[in-house]
Amino acid sequence: MSGHEPASESNRVHIFDTTLRDGEQSPGISLNTQEKVEIAQQLARLGVDVIEAGFPITSPGDFEAVQEIARNVEGPVICGLARTHKADIDAAWGAIKDSPRPRIHTFISTSDIHIIHQLQTTREDVKGQAKAAVALARSYCDDVEFSPMDATRADVEFTAEVCAIAVEEGATVVNIPDTVGYTTPEEYRSYFAELYRLVPALRDVRLSVHCHDDLGLAVANSYAGVLAGARQVECAINGIGERAGNCSLEEIVMLLRTRSDVHGLDTGANSRELARTSRMVSRFTGYAVQPNKAIVGRNAFAHESGIHQDGVLKERTTYEIMDATEVGLESNQIVLGKHSGRHALRDALTELGFKVEGNALNQAFQRFKEIPTRRSTSRRSTSRRSSRMSSASALRATTSRGSRSRPRRGASRTRGLRSPCPRARSPRARRRATAPWTRSSARSRRPLARSASCASTPSPRSPRARTRSAR
Repeated sequence: MSGHEPASESNRVHIFDTTLRDGEQSPGISLNTQEKVEIAQQLARLGVDVIEAGFPITSPGDFEAVQEIARNVEGPVICGLARTHKADIDAAWGAIKDSPRPRIHTFISTSDIHIIHQLQTTREDVKGQAKAAVALARSYCDDVEFSPMDATRADVEFTAEVCAIAVEEGATVVNIPDTVGYTTPEEYRSYFAELYRLVPALRDVRLSVHCHDDLGLAVANSYAGVLAGARQVECAINGIGERAGNCSLEEIVMLLRTRSDVHGLDTGANSRELARTSRMVSRFTGYAVQPNKAIVGRNAFAHESGIHQDGVLKERTTYEIMDATEVGLESNQIVLGKHSGRHALRDALTELGFKVEGNALNQAFQRFKEIPTRRSTSRRSTSRRSSRMSSASALRATTSRGSRSRPRRGASRTRGLRSPCPRARSPRARRRATAPWTRSSARSRRPLARSASCASTPSPRSPRARTRSAR
């Protein structure tokens, strides 16, 4: 808990990590079994409550990875995803059954747009599939989660009917997903309130949220769901996932912890493992973390503005609402740049062993301020030189290397453009500039033959041709 008092069960929000399932569905990510096991072990050290290890039916590789995680990772619940098909549920159970704490997570859409266009079925069939799937999953294990996919775009009354069926069949967790990141925090809270009103039995199970970031509201919507009564948040490290991604695990964890004074809630996560976990996932997936990413970005605890640096050096909390060490970093960063002030410079010099005060500090500060300006000017000059060199290189590339030396007889060469503005030259000069030439003597030039078939035919404009015509 990183120095915090453990949360009681009533005010504890369970962290359901889907990095290895929804996160891996990000375009271009493909993790092997060993990488998945390493990430799962790190997630266990982080203290997540549930690891959704994969979607076993999708491929033999995914089945193997989920099975290895179930056998080798202790602590969290190990969950396998399944559609409402019997084959999916059988595969999920086969992959997770060796875990001390297995869970089957089954889902089906309740929005009409999915029912009509994707499933091509009816609402009655959806209810029947949900009932059969939860019953089958419950026959395998006691921990079953059900999700009405695309719930936030579905009719709330129909979704309530399906959720009631799932609870009756033994679902222990009901997840209300914002599958396409469409809802807003206010709408989401109202949706939960209406579900509770329509299905009082939902208060006897754990409600969960699963929000996507298509409109940048994944964390805000997840937080709204928690305030509405949900006690499980489905999220991913670095917020990776389908399309724009999922609710960011590190952000929701630190939001709940930092503002526990408002809501009185917390998680069981060890926040000091957040930075390490973020770096591992980034390295294995190849997805870089943006510098200004909240909590784990390179600039999340960095200061360059002189006003901010002065405040942080005097008292960290003037411009930091979290301690960098709480998320696993060694400290914050004071970055010296053109916006920095005297306080930051003096502090940096002191760390290097130089005590500079008064007029000496003023002179040092003045010279220090000149450095970024010189570097900026130098970069611009270098950029202009590089641009000119690139242009010159491009022009040189249009001519062969031998064009500056006398070519072999019969060989051709292309003349480069003599002017950046061909229209400024006479028609005759433009024709000469674009025609292939060969040098027959120091003072005369003649066009080369255009093809081998006419190579032996002299040009009618050449002296040789005029002589033959006269004969």
